[in-house]
This record gives sequence, structure tokens and C-alpha cells, in this order.
Amino acid sequence: MFSSSPPPSGLLEKLFQYIDLHQDEFVQTLTEWVAIESDSVQPMPHLRQKLSRMMVLAADKLQHLGAGVDFVDLGFQQMPDGQSLPLPPIILAELGNDPNKPTVCFYGHLDVQPAQKDDGWFTDPYTLTEVDGKLYGRGATDNKGPVLAWINAVSTFRALEQDLPVNIKFILEGMEEAGSVALEELIKRERDRFFSSVDYIVISDNLWISQRKPALTYGTRGNSYFLVEVKCRDQDFHSGTFGGILNEPVADLVALLGSLVDSSVHILIPEIYDQMAPITEEEKKMYETIDVNLEEYKNSSQVEKFLFDTKEELLMHLWRYPSLSIHGIEGAFDEPGTKTVIPGRVIGKFSIRLVPHMNLSVVEKQVTSQHLEAVFSKRNSFNKMTVSMVLGLHPWVANINDTQYLAAKRAIRTVFGVEPDMIQDGSTIPIAKIFQDITQKSVMMLPLGAVDDGEHSQNEKINRWNYIEGSKLFATFFLELSKLVFLPTDRLLLPYPGKSWSWDIQRLWSQ
Repeated sequence: MFSSSPPPSGLLEKLFQYIDLHQDEFVQTLTEWVAIESDSVQPMPHLRQKLSRMMVLAADKLQHLGAGVDFVDLGFQQMPDGQSLPLPPIILAELGNDPNKPTVCFYGHLDVQPAQKDDGWFTDPYTLTEVDGKLYGRGATDNKGPVLAWINAVSTFRALEQDLPVNIKFILEGMEEAGSVALEELIKRERDRFFSSVDYIVISDNLWISQRKPALTYGTRGNSYFLVEVKCRDQDFHSGTFGGILNEPVADLVALLGSLVDSSVHILIPEIYDQMAPITEEEKKMYETIDVNLEEYKNSSQVEKFLFDTKEELLMHLWRYPSLSIHGIEGAFDEPGTKTVIPGRVIGKFSIRLVPHMNLSVVEKQVTSQHLEAVFSKRNSFNKMTVSMVLGLHPWVANINDTQYLAAKRAIRTVFGVEPDMIQDGSTIPIAKIFQDITQKSVMMLPLGAVDDGEHSQNEKINRWNYIEGSKLFATFFLELSKLVFLPTDRLLLPYPGKSWSWDIQRLWSQ
């Protein structure tokens, strides 16, 4: 699949040699980080202590590189059961403040999802274990490995006594898996301070769409989550006593949920597709080069058949079309046995993945007043229906012609000898949109992990190859970004925010 990239020369060769020679040290550091059970999801005091320990370990690592590190104390989190738990601090770190260099800010998180060996792991999830070049451990790919790869790149320049070609900042949090508590407020507070000198923000918290071919991510879908309640009364009924003489809430709810989407996954809500940004011919061509084997994807997903037979159709329905998923029914009898109950009150749960340029308030109106209320009215039910949108997250899309995307593409070509897959992500990653909207800076998602890394799942891993080559990728990205920003005037200057140089995107893409 890969073309053979030319061997690196000069500084790049020294950087690559150093990373190769010290890769066991880099893996050992990842082992130490994975060993800390930095679980932010379970609200337990001893886990919060481990989270704080993880943040201190990362801060020490950055300070040893010469970074100025600021611990931002977030105080306490009040839990629903009444207990008050300390929030782990957020790390703001800075390396270099040369006004003649671009400044890149790396976002990462050091917390993880819960994991226990008896959940189905074949190794201890908090003991990094290498098997056939795969490094298994909770947080290996999400997100401790990528954070360390960035640090490895910086430390390599330091070890070789080479000047960093860019200024670097870090923002590292410990509550991403629990909703990034207090992060958005911090970004707002620091917009005109910490982020004022930042030109580019890089996130490496997602995966390639392939096992071996690198990718750049330039968009994610949004999400609107709905609850639809149908209520007759608070208590349940006996079906022998009341069956046949009243409108049953489950029957009403099933009819409502069944009216949302058809068997070909087409959303039946009127006008829901009207806001969707049109798919251009140029965009369609991008899907043709993406490395996806549908048969492998089907087998690894353990499904008999997808609804679409071509790679292009499948990817567009994952990334560029809205989708509606029904998640469950609260209050219905779902346990083993034959309980003859009529639930008196039930709540259906569904969500719509949003794409540009869908507006949250318009979608809420379309779902509620233009569809569900109309469907329910036609049933002439005596029950009461209530619909609420409990979560609303916008889609995010980046400009792939931004300077840092061009630099990343060049870096991938140098390290891997291949053009990257230009991909989107069908899920919702709120932090990218938050950074973009608040800071008004260029945001890029540069993943390191392979599609089969199993983030959030049992046996999460990162390949040693991805981890080490990813460290080279970040080091190369620093160099490529500095070269693009400071090309001589006869070599197509590319502006970064605040600069006003002229540029020619098409020629740069082809270089």
C-alpha cells in the first residue's frame, strides 16, 4: 500500500534515529502512565486521588523538558448522591515564546474509561503488555499514548540540543471521559491570555479508518438527544384488570418511535434533510481514495450485511448524512420472566447525529412540533406526551486548506510515504468545536491510533509502530509547519493567523 518514502536527511535523520534508538524508553514511560488507574467515570475518592497523581506525573515530565507549567485548580464537583469530590487540575504548559515562530497548542486528556480484567481483558488493563507489537493497556491509545508521542517529539529535539522550530503549548485535562467538567469555562477565561498567542490547536484523540494507512480528520457529526415521555399515570396497571379499556403508554411510544425512521435508515421527520450542506463533486472524489475494505469492516463489526454496497455510500452515510438511532425505553418491563404489567409511564430515548449546516433549534422544532406532536395527535390517545431535547452538540468541520493541515499532510508523506486518508468522524467530539468557537483558532485532528485499537473497549491497545512512528510524525510536523509559515516570498508564503502573506493552495497541495 505504501510507496517508499525517501530516507530522511540532515536534522530529520537525526530525529528519527534518536526516536528509534530510544523507543524502549518511550514504551517504558507509557507503561508507567498506563499503570495509573486514572478513571474519571466512577465517582470514587481513591480514583480522584489517582487522577491527581496522573496529572502531577505529566506536569513533572513537562517541567523536565523546560516547560513552564501552570496547575489550574478546579475545586470540587458536587455529585448527585451528595458527596463532594475534588476535580483533577488542568495543566497549562508552555515551551518557547519566540514571536517569530508559530505557536501550536496540543490538547490531550489523561483520564480513562473504567476497566477490569474480568470484563474480558486477557491481560491486566493497567499493566502495559506487548504482544506481537501491540501494546495492550487502558489508555494506551485513548489518550495517554498520543499525549506521550507529542512529548517524545519535543524531548527528542531537546536531547539533540536542537532548537524547537515552533513554540509549543499544552492543555491537558483529567475529566474528558466524564464530560470535560469545567474545561469550556477555563477555555473562555484563558482565551485572551493562554490562547492569545496560539496560532494552531492540534487534537490527537481519535483513530485512523485503516489499520495501516494514516489519516487526517477534518469533521465530526453533532448530536441532539431526545426524550419522549408518554404517561397515563405514575403507577403501573395489571393487564387483566385494565387491558383493553385504556390507551397503553408503551403502544403509543412504540408508534412514535416507529414513525421516526424507516427500514432503509431514512429519517421520516419532515424537512430534516433540508439544512444539510450539499455534498460537492470535489468532496465525493475524496472518498474514492480512502482505504476501507468493506468486507474486513463487515467482518470486524460482526454484522451480516451493511445497507450500502460501496465504500463511498457507506462513508457518506457515516459522516455526511444525519442519522437517527433509537436507544431504549425507560420504564418498560425488560427483565426475565412473564410479568403481566401495563407500564403507566414510559420514556423513549433517541438521538440524531447532525451534519453541517443543521441548526439545533430548528431540529428540535422539527422533531417536536412538526413531527411527534402531529403523529401523537392522530392516535387520539388520552395519554399525555412530552418531548425534550436534553443534549445538543453542533457538528464540527475544519478547513483542510489551513496551513497546519498542509503541514500535517507533508509530514505524513515524509514519515509514512503515503498520502493520508482525509476523513471525518461519525461520532461527536465536542472539544474540537469548543476550541474553534471560543478561541477562533485553526483546529486540526491528527490521529495516531489504528482503527482496531479498541478505545473504550476490552483489550484496548496501541501498536508500537503507531506510537513510535507517531512520535516521528509530530517531530516532522513541527518542522513542516515552520517551513510552510516561513517560505521565502518566491516560494508561496502561507499565512498563519495574524500574518498577511499571499499563498497558492493548489500548488502547495501538490508539492
